[in-house]
Amino acid sequence: MTDPGSDTASGGPAASAVRLAAVRHEIADACRLAGRDPGSVCLVAVSKTFPACDISPVIAAGQRVFGENRVQEAQAKWPQLREAHPDVKLHLIGPLQSNKARDAVALFDAIHTVDRPKIAAALAAEMARHGRCPELFVQVNTGAEPQKAGVLPEAADAFIAQCRDQFGLRIAGLMCIPPADAVAAPHFALLAEIAARNALTGLSMGMSADFEAAILQGATHVRVGSAIFGHRPTPA
Repeated sequence: MTDPGSDTASGGPAASAVRLAAVRHEIADACRLAGRDPGSVCLVAVSKTFPACDISPVIAAGQRVFGENRVQEAQAKWPQLREAHPDVKLHLIGPLQSNKARDAVALFDAIHTVDRPKIAAALAAEMARHGRCPELFVQVNTGAEPQKAGVLPEAADAFIAQCRDQFGLRIAGLMCIPPADAVAAPHFALLAEIAARNALTGLSMGMSADFEAAILQGATHVRVGSAIFGHRPTPA
């Protein structure tokens, strides 16, 4: 696993490119171990908290899919980057408030955090208004953590059906963030089981510390930040 804090993977544009190449290599190795085509896994480079000057070298190294946690942060830094690189895709991987649904639909190509009827309704309305249909993932709180967003596993089937039948949403897949102190693989397996019984093929799971385990459990999207960008900036 790439060590984002190692001396050989410290700051600078060249270091980001080296780290990106290492992550891609590890994804390919995990896919081979799982008997999968490496092309079946989308690497989402998580650029939250990093400024445009840190993102540009990763784009220059060939990365085209990025993840952001906050709508407002993405609005501040991505329009200019996307003007220069119109083929870049942007994914929202953080919690979404209903009053930000319009901005999210306008800006993002995928939203990984659909987790309650109010959000589903707001997205359906804004997608109809904009004529734009980002990929949608239902977030499942596989660890039933009270502080974490996501529908509970036992409620996931009903919520997926509600998204489809009541709100007319096309759900691409599921997303989860396992508890920080838990073995991740059982949570990935649970997400894959819920997806399979709901005929969903998308599995957004796995981050810098555990994306290889996620790939072994069928991840189609892995969300990797520090292993590519290095340590996150300290908030002011």
